[in-house]
Amino acid sequence: MGLDEWLAFGAVMVLVAIVAVRLSYRLGLPSLLAYLGIGLLLGESGPVGIQFDDTALAQTLGLTALVIILIEGGLTTDWRHVRGGVPAAMSLAIVGTSLSIVIVAGAAHYLLGADWRIALLLGAVLAPTDSAAVFSVLRRLPLPPRLAGMLEAESGFNDAPVVILVVMLSSTHHNDTGAGALLGILVYELVVGGIVGLLIGWLGARVLRGVALPASGLYPLAVMSLGFAAYGGATMLHASGFLACYLGALVLGNSKLPHRPATLGFAEGVAWLAQIGLFIMLGLLASPAELPGQLVFGVVVGLILSFVARPLSVIIATTGFGVSWREKAFLSWAGLRGAVPIIFATVPMTEHVAGADELFSAVFIIVVIFTLVQGPTLPVFAKKLKITDEGQPTDLGVEAAPLEELKADLLQVKIPDDSKLSGVEIFELRLPKGAQITMVLRETVGAGRMVEKHSFVPGAHTVLQGGDQLLVVTTAEDRDEAERRLRAVSRRGKLAGWFGERGD
Repeated sequence: MGLDEWLAFGAVMVLVAIVAVRLSYRLGLPSLLAYLGIGLLLGESGPVGIQFDDTALAQTLGLTALVIILIEGGLTTDWRHVRGGVPAAMSLAIVGTSLSIVIVAGAAHYLLGADWRIALLLGAVLAPTDSAAVFSVLRRLPLPPRLAGMLEAESGFNDAPVVILVVMLSSTHHNDTGAGALLGILVYELVVGGIVGLLIGWLGARVLRGVALPASGLYPLAVMSLGFAAYGGATMLHASGFLACYLGALVLGNSKLPHRPATLGFAEGVAWLAQIGLFIMLGLLASPAELPGQLVFGVVVGLILSFVARPLSVIIATTGFGVSWREKAFLSWAGLRGAVPIIFATVPMTEHVAGADELFSAVFIIVVIFTLVQGPTLPVFAKKLKITDEGQPTDLGVEAAPLEELKADLLQVKIPDDSKLSGVEIFELRLPKGAQITMVLRETVGAGRMVEKHSFVPGAHTVLQGGDQLLVVTTAEDRDEAERRLRAVSRRGKLAGWFGERGD
């Protein structure tokens, strides 16, 4: 096919994938299964019959897509919600991942007869939870912020150490390296990668706040570029690019950036496109004829991973962090695997490790079968454990546009329907002296039940309603306090101060 045909074909595939997202959402399934299915249908055994067996290209494209997904995950992670769960998440990402590798590798070697190199590779590629799968499924559940934060932070942190181990195990250059030296390499890559990511995120946020770009559409491009700069800068120092891009994006996403909602929307769209292309490509790479031969092996390993390795690693890694047994049970079942294990399984294939093709097929089977089982059952499991927080209010979305010459900011605030801002009079907000609500956009039902929008200048006794959009003008020095006050009232009502809610 020529370029025109490929463009048309690609557009159709993206549209089909978008429809598949809607169907999978209704069924409660992670969308990755739909994408993998599309890839299998397009592949060598499907009706289209596309031949794709370039593992090196698949690895490169897969890792690039994973960087995009991690950047989007960092940008959309609210630090205020996850910070309470970060210590436990770090323990899960390091201690829990290590235990999972040891348990799965030991079972694969002693119970199933795999040689130690393949067994350790299998344990390593299956150890990390998948950020795309976790974000797509868990953000639809009304989980307590600390529990959701543990899962999100774990999925963002655990890719970095695992990819280092997979590369070491797949490469012949590290065969003669001692355990102490390997541990030193691992510590160096994580520490330096973390420093690079935090530094680029902090510097990037300061620059973007101080420079007025000529078009609002440039801000999302600049933020995504900073995420890639963090990845590239860390890898040039032989450090962890995955950790760098995630931490850099986490800092940027939680900074007071201009046009922040537009930036997050752009990042989310690019991440969806990366996921679609990634999973379809992995479906193309799989050989359906080879999958049945690894079915029994894959199912046994998946059972060990889901019912032995993951629960034990969660129990041990979260001990001492105040995690209840019900939360540990949910954390154990919510260890979703997705594209990450399949991408990591391409590394030994590229290095021509003996048994790598069988390893890839086994990992593919495990991801498909156990995602199909775990994904739809998570909401039911969460309700049975009584850990969902149905009354948790939707947080405010604040769009900010800088007015540099006036040393002011213009905030656009959308009041969620379940916000406790509804019913509050404007004077009861007690905004700082430098902040003022200057316009309200409200929807009303007119003749023929047609929804109409009208804007008006509010007074001190104007009663706010759910669904209102507010235009707030604030001086630069009072902006943070104005945002905190709006968030506090949205969560606890006009008496938020009495409840100790400060809007942080």
